[in-house]
Amino acid sequence: MIMGPYDHGRLKSLLGAWALAACAPEETAAVEAHLTDCAPCADEALRLRDAVRLLHPHDNLDMDPALRSRVLELCLTRRMPGIPMPGWSVPYDAEAARLDALLADMNEADWGAPVQLAWYDDDRPAVRETSVAGVIGHLLAVDGLLALALGLPDPLAADAPAAGTHPRTVASPAERTEALWRVAGSSYAEQQSLAREFRRKHASKMRSEWRDQTYTLIRTAGFAGSGVADVQVPYGGGAALPLRDAFLDRAFECWMHAWDIAEAVDYPYVPPTPEHMHLMIDLAARLLPQTLADRRRSGRAAPPRTLVAAGTPGRTLHLEIEGKGGGNWYLPLDSPAAVAGPERAVAHVALEGLEFCRLAAGHVSPAEAAVGSDGEREAVEDFLYATASLSRL
Repeated sequence: MIMGPYDHGRLKSLLGAWALAACAPEETAAVEAHLTDCAPCADEALRLRDAVRLLHPHDNLDMDPALRSRVLELCLTRRMPGIPMPGWSVPYDAEAARLDALLADMNEADWGAPVQLAWYDDDRPAVRETSVAGVIGHLLAVDGLLALALGLPDPLAADAPAAGTHPRTVASPAERTEALWRVAGSSYAEQQSLAREFRRKHASKMRSEWRDQTYTLIRTAGFAGSGVADVQVPYGGGAALPLRDAFLDRAFECWMHAWDIAEAVDYPYVPPTPEHMHLMIDLAARLLPQTLADRRRSGRAAPPRTLVAAGTPGRTLHLEIEGKGGGNWYLPLDSPAAVAGPERAVAHVALEGLEFCRLAAGHVSPAEAAVGSDGEREAVEDFLYATASLSRL
């Protein structure tokens, strides 16, 4: 069909369709050319375009973090799995999948982007600069502690240069990470010096090894069943966590380091689902009494006010976490074995859930955290520094 000439009247009649992006390409070109010469039509076009924006607000293109869980739940209601996934491994599975989706969406050049890893070491902020590939290598190395506890191959074993530095003797997360970085060359400077094709293959290999390991950990835990939930995972220095808590710890680290990567490559990233975030906060809260006791023994916290026998009531700090994933926790102050309760609370600390997680990850200092508190100031300060000391490389 041959279109007639685009006179003023016809172009004006097309403004509504143009505002809705419903014009044919040649009509769109004619209207936009006309708008540069006709002020009344240009004003009308702006009014119509503003009206369309009000009728059709922009949708958030970020995926709902709960989408994967909802899809899995729907699938499982239709057909139950032969080997069910342990409930305590679900947050780790979800956070690994979210990070993997971020990595899949990145450009090749982003793998060499500088990433700042922050934590607290002896009550002082520590920062280490690495690359995106270096962060994934760090996760691979520390997740290997869970692999060893489940009897799986250690991801560092093939790269052990000598018997004295075999990964089975390199127990702490920091030592394992440094061992992998020495072999893989995952610092930002080293990544930048690599040829483009080599860097692409290196990044792809690192991501593949890390993701394969996450699948294997979850699958092995599923086949092993509830019997492995209490298997101890050593973290070096005498510290250990039961496997169920170690999976939660790795979910938290996966989220926080995904956030580090997202900030480095300017990628939108949202917190975990409220249910998973609550479990991560609960783990940190359960670790705090023993952490506080360890800090006292090392002289980094005030001594207990009173000696409390195990199983008896003692001074308590009320921790209130606001927002998604929040709740209330009552933490013993004088002994990890004391019974805590609201009737013995001598201090109250309130933080938003995300702020508490940032503090526990060493992403914000105790002095800078947005916290509300009342009661014994010394107890509040000891609590804040104990929370920050949960962080590590």
